[in-house]
Amino acid sequence: MIAIAPADFRCGIDGFVARCHKQLNQDAKSGILYVFINRRKTMVRALVYDGTGYWLMTKRLSKGKFKGWPKSSASLCNVVARQLRALLTNNDENWIKT
Repeated sequence: MIAIAPADFRCGIDGFVARCHKQLNQDAKSGILYVFINRRKTMVRALVYDGTGYWLMTKRLSKGKFKGWPKSSASLCNVVARQLRALLTNNDENWIKT
């Protein structure tokens, strides 16, 4: 799941778990991968619960910005692995915009 609105990246795991619960109305322990972007679109963070604990992964671009981040009135966008890979590799040629 892609969180559409930019997130405050100063928070850690607990902050992203709280964002899932309070702002996205999602159970962060569901095993779903939640992907967030910062305001400048230079970093993404992914949060997932693996049954024993949370993973919080970060990717920061060395230059440029992430292209093709989905735009929607919804707070979340459901994506498949191929779409997520295109988004994270900054290759929006294969990205299906919503």
